[in-house]
Amino acid sequence: AHISWKAYMENLPRPCFTGASAGDYAKKHDPFAYYTQITNNRAWCARIVPLDSFFSDERSGSLPRFIWITPNLCHDMHDCSVATGDNFLASLVPRLLRSLGHGGLLFLTWDEGSSDAGCCRLASGGHIVTVVAGPGAKRGARVSMPTDHYSVLRTIEEALGLPRLRGAACGCSPSLRPLLDPSAGNL
Repeated sequence: AHISWKAYMENLPRPCFTGASAGDYAKKHDPFAYYTQITNNRAWCARIVPLDSFFSDERSGSLPRFIWITPNLCHDMHDCSVATGDNFLASLVPRLLRSLGHGGLLFLTWDEGSSDAGCCRLASGGHIVTVVAGPGAKRGARVSMPTDHYSVLRTIEEALGLPRLRGAACGCSPSLRPLLDPSAGNL
């Protein structure tokens, strides 16, 4: 599938930076930097950019179809307070929602919780919140079944018409499809 994409990383020092860290940027939260198919391809690696590029792409009307944003270690609530992260989200999420096209979706999720409770096949990681918003989301919908990060991946793959990869291909990671509005044309 030919889907335009970009990974916007807060505090990334330059496009395609693959070092372990730089200031508040941490590679461990940048999944794209771990794929040699991306980092060894100059054109693809150039799609891993600092978050500031999102704002210029937004202004110029050149946002890709798939957008990944990772906040820095402070705004992701690891090294700073939840209030600091909330303020970051309060300034970013409205812009993201305005930039979504017809049927667009925003997945907002955390990487781990603060407990040892697990989900699905895993024995740890904690309970986390995942929010799905935007024109393609079903208003007020909730899921009560256990889900995991592969559920998010599976749902994105379904919405984009992509084959399922690795853990998202197994039936043990249910889709978040009940959160999507089928009339929005994203499935």
